[in-house]
Amino acid sequence: MKTQQDKWRLERQVSVSALVQLVMLAGLIIGSWVNLQRQLDLLQRDVRLLLDAQEKICNRLETLQEKTLSQEYRLRRLEQP
Repeated sequence: MKTQQDKWRLERQVSVSALVQLVMLAGLIIGSWVNLQRQLDLLQRDVRLLLDAQEKICNRLETLQEKTLSQEYRLRRLEQP
C-alpha cells in the first residue's frame, strides 16, 4: 500500500513540475511577444520619422531647384546683349 502511495506522490510531483514548466514557457512566450510588439512600435516610429525627414528634404530640394532655374534664367538674361 505504501508503494502505491509513493508512486502517486511521485506522479503528482512530476505533474506539478510539468505544469510549472508549461507556465514558465507560456510566460516566456508572452514576454517575447510583448517585446517584439514594442520593437515593432519603435521601428514604426523610426520609419515615420525617416519618411517625414525625407519629405522635408524633398521639399527643400524642389525649392532649391526652382531657385536655381530662376537664377539661371536671370543670368541668361544678363548675359544677352
